Order: sequence, then structure tokens, then C-alpha cells
Amino acid sequence: MARVTQRRRVVRLSADGSVRERADVLAGEEPLEVRVGGRPLSVTMRTPGHDFDLAVGFLHGEGVVASWDEVAQIDYRSGIGADGTRDYNVVDVTLAQGVAPPDPSLERHVYTSSSCGVCGTSSIEAVRRTGAHDLRTDGVVHGLGELLALPDRLRADQAVFDRTGGVHAAGLFVPGVQGLEAVCVREDVGRHNAVDKVVGWALRELGLPVRGGVLQVSGRASFELVQKAALAGIATLSAVSAPSSLAAELAEELGMTLVGFNRGSTLNVYTGRERVSGPAG
Repeated sequence: MARVTQRRRVVRLSADGSVRERADVLAGEEPLEVRVGGRPLSVTMRTPGHDFDLAVGFLHGEGVVASWDEVAQIDYRSGIGADGTRDYNVVDVTLAQGVAPPDPSLERHVYTSSSCGVCGTSSIEAVRRTGAHDLRTDGVVHGLGELLALPDRLRADQAVFDRTGGVHAAGLFVPGVQGLEAVCVREDVGRHNAVDKVVGWALRELGLPVRGGVLQVSGRASFELVQKAALAGIATLSAVSAPSSLAAELAEELGMTLVGFNRGSTLNVYTGRERVSGPAG
């Protein structure tokens, strides 16, 4: 069965000449094949766990499903390992009646690595997609202090990272009685997979768009993470590290608030300053 973590013996070498053998815990990384109606659509390298949300989040990002009502059934199918037992590495999604199947052009010609969510996409047009949600209508403003607190709050929920140090994380925060509340945190070796797991959960539990929501990620803000957040109707994306130039361009074009280098007592607002209340300087 696919495992979130795996133990392995390692030899630890130190500059002082010491050599010590010890057990280490590694983040699981296994292929997940996503099928729609029994037909293979894509293979991604992921950390096992929350696979159904990952598959649905991925399908939403590809424009296959727009709501949970468009999913009739989802289960593990035909995932048989070398030892003849089910390995839980194949997820098959059955679409609701009347929902159009994926366009054959969406089929990935190579597998999706854990570092790239658009690798293998067959055309530039398929990479740049627009969603049904107008982010400019989301006028919810977040306090500077609230945003600065998000990386630590995300880190506090990274159980797999605590054990392995080898996964990314994405967390969805929504307005609550006492400010922003964490409603979903997911980890994965692939940053895009972590976001897909969050989006799939939101599609199922909250419905989209997520008005007033903030997506906090543990690493950098790439073009595809901006796109995934925008397609889910999440108007604010905050990253611990830097955004790419194309990510900032897309965020500005879509009316998204893009925050980077959110660390400690400072952060950079690249686009959408109007959603962040704080010093006016």
C-alpha cells in the first residue's frame, strides 16, 4: 500500500570524522495515475494521502469539473503492485451524467513530476487558462498582522515535514469569528499537488469560489500556483519565498493579491495592495 512516509537506514558523516548509522524517515513519493471514466489522463508523482482530493483538484484546474456535483463517483481502480496486491496508485473519477469528458488534448504526453504541474501539457494555450470567478469582486481586506502570522500557523500543522523535512505545504484560511481560520492544510512532495489537495477539499466541502480566502504556501509562488488559486476563486496567495515574474504578471492581470517573502515581521505585496490593511507608507 502507498505510504506517506518510509523508514530507511542511513550513514551520517560529520566533518569531525565521526561516522554513525541511524534510521531516517523519508517522505513518500509514488506515482498516482488519474483516470476519468476508466481512461488515463495524467500521472503525477505525489506523497500518498488525500488522493481523491488531489485528483478532483487536478481535474478542476484542468477545467474538467467545476463543482462537486459534477463528480458521480471516485475510487481506487486497477492499481495492482508487483506483488499482486492493490497499491492505491490509480484513482478513477466517474463524471456525473451530462458532464463532458476531458478533451483528448489534455492527456499528458509525459508524466507530471513532483516539481512541475504543467509538464507535458500539449500546448501553450492549455497552460494559460482562465476561470469563471472574477477575483476583483472579492473586496475582503486582511490585516497585516493576520497575514504575517500565516506561515507559522501553516508550519504548526506540517506533521509530515516535522518527520521528514521533505515536503511542501499549502493551507487555506478563511474569515471567521476571530479572524482568519485554518480550514485545510495539506502536504506533498509537489507544491502543485499540495495546492490541488486543498482545492479538491474546498470544492467538496465549501464550494467555489472561496470568498475572502487566503492560500498560504510554504515555498515560492509560481505561475501555476497563482493560476490554481485564481481558478478556485481564492483572491489572495501568500508565499514564504519569492514569486516568479510571470506569477506576478498573471496575479495583476486577474486582480489577485500576491504576497511573497512572508517571513517574520515583513512581507512583500506584489499585486493587490488594496486587500492588505496596515502601514500606509
